[in-house]
Amino acid sequence: MIESLFNQTNFVAAKQLLDVTVLRHEAIAGNLANLETPNYKRLDVSGEFEKQLQESIGSGKVRRLAGMTPQITEDKTATASRRDGNTVDLEKELVHLNRNGVEHAVESHLVTGALLKLRLAITGRAG
Repeated sequence: MIESLFNQTNFVAAKQLLDVTVLRHEAIAGNLANLETPNYKRLDVSGEFEKQLQESIGSGKVRRLAGMTPQITEDKTATASRRDGNTVDLEKELVHLNRNGVEHAVESHLVTGALLKLRLAITGRAG
């Protein structure tokens, strides 16, 4: 029973998405730290990873989903709005930071809910 709980597509996907938000937070923190660095290029989680993640979730292939590893790459869509070549925009980064925080909270709630089900099954008490 315990294995089936941890191998459900929704649980594995929530864990992967949680990892992505943690990694994205690191990228955003680095972007903000380098806001004034000339020629610094904005970083984010690979867009290709997110496409693969969505495909894996849609197909329900848990093993493939569990084996995926997010990576930080240069954001090719970010353009320099200043003369120094830096592609970080403070306002956009703050929006990304807030959105990422909300996503992290939701995903944490999903993972916690699954673990609470396990606790209920073991102890007979939810809290």
